[in-house]
Amino acid sequence: MKTNMDMNHTHGEDMDGVTDPFSQDTTGLPDALAPQIVVLQHDDVLELRAEQVRKRIGEATVKMLAYNRSIPGPTLKVAQGSEVTVHFTNQTDLETTVHWHGLRLDNRFDGVPTGAHQGMMAPVPIGGSFTYRVRFPDPGVYWYHPHLREDYTQELGLYAPIIVVPTDAAYWPPVNRELTLTLDDILLEEGKIAPFSRTLSDHTAMGRFGNVMLVNGETSPQLSLSQGEVVRLYLVNTANVRVFNVRLPGARMKLVGSDNGRVEREEFVEEVLLSPSERTIVDVFFEHAGQYLLEHHTPERTYPLATVSVEAQPAQPSFAQAFFTLRTSAELEALRAKIAAEADRQPDKTLAIVAEMPGMEHHAGGHHPEPIEWEDTMEEMNRMSTPQNMFWKLVDGATGAANHDIDWSFTDGDQVKVRIVNAADSDHPMQHPIHFHGQRFLVLSRDGSSNENLAWKDTVLVRAGETVDILVDMSNPGAWMVHCHIAEHLESGMMFTYHVQERGV
Repeated sequence: MKTNMDMNHTHGEDMDGVTDPFSQDTTGLPDALAPQIVVLQHDDVLELRAEQVRKRIGEATVKMLAYNRSIPGPTLKVAQGSEVTVHFTNQTDLETTVHWHGLRLDNRFDGVPTGAHQGMMAPVPIGGSFTYRVRFPDPGVYWYHPHLREDYTQELGLYAPIIVVPTDAAYWPPVNRELTLTLDDILLEEGKIAPFSRTLSDHTAMGRFGNVMLVNGETSPQLSLSQGEVVRLYLVNTANVRVFNVRLPGARMKLVGSDNGRVEREEFVEEVLLSPSERTIVDVFFEHAGQYLLEHHTPERTYPLATVSVEAQPAQPSFAQAFFTLRTSAELEALRAKIAAEADRQPDKTLAIVAEMPGMEHHAGGHHPEPIEWEDTMEEMNRMSTPQNMFWKLVDGATGAANHDIDWSFTDGDQVKVRIVNAADSDHPMQHPIHFHGQRFLVLSRDGSSNENLAWKDTVLVRAGETVDILVDMSNPGAWMVHCHIAEHLESGMMFTYHVQERGV
């Protein structure tokens, strides 16, 4: 993939046709450590460092990027309503920021860099530092990651979960233990991570699919439990593009939460679907001793993700009875009644998702795209695609403005109905996880069918050809981003900024 761009760097020679690549040299790098859980109290200070490490993945030893030397970085466990200070230092090989995904915090600490992203902070240079003040108003599971060259930095390991513990002790059902599982994939070629150019993202057509599955940074982790345990799994998808469909055959699985807290109605499920940046909270009952496989299941194949060994020693105490009780959220039930009128009214804003690939034939004549692309089905074309030959657009339905030209403004307290239309007739219809910074929303309907189980979210998967209505609670003043959370689509410009003004100002 040669480009005509003026190359300002001369870091190493071409690798696999990638011009001006990031170094893959592991010489002298410290070994990656096992991830830790860091419990933070109100007003605590966290020292967070992003740095280059050496990590073993299968048979390969590769250069990666890590927070506090681990991949994922430290899981932060904090009480709802608390605020903490994070002193961040950048020891990686490019400028960066930290974005606190899903948290309704102050705009200046959201980690979106100035420049192309129209953000609020200067990128932290190599060797530089920045102090974030992070607040945690809502229970649930969140995560942190960079917001600059996400295609490279996230793929190489800069991601980590955040568990916000609810103030209400009865908010979640009782469980024997809690585990956080960060799901990812990585593209290895001939014992190395497939190279990246410093100057231009690639794989921008479909996103960079990996060929090695990772759970908590490992290829096939083993979990050990006791018979009869009820285990809460906090699932986080940090992949660049891959949608995970998670199953645990033989165990009973109960959906209890989504991105930003509880679901309206707990329900027993066979599987849970997570697009990039989405989170899901499930409680799992392991009634019998034996071996279980955590799997990623697609229509074509099944990937083993992790092994669960359940010992015959019974768990104490038993929470089986509570597990089989399906609870409802009074808050979300009350919200359902309150928003009933939203279902029938016209949207305040409409966003169309459009792909433009010069030279590609339009998919005309009744073509029905697959709702989800589970794999890279056009590897060669995808590898060659860049922001210069593949154009991903979010288009304002009212004005026709695209990406950064979109100009939306709201007032604190507004309830904004947004219709997202994933055009089936664009040059490459595929699914897109659409993420709103700074606020939370409810998914009202998909293709006109109302959502029967509400939950507060910050990311929604819009399948190819699908129309999704969401209701955004504009509760956090500032300038915020909307973007596709496929890392390569974000790098190709699939984003815009919207403004929320304080009421009465």
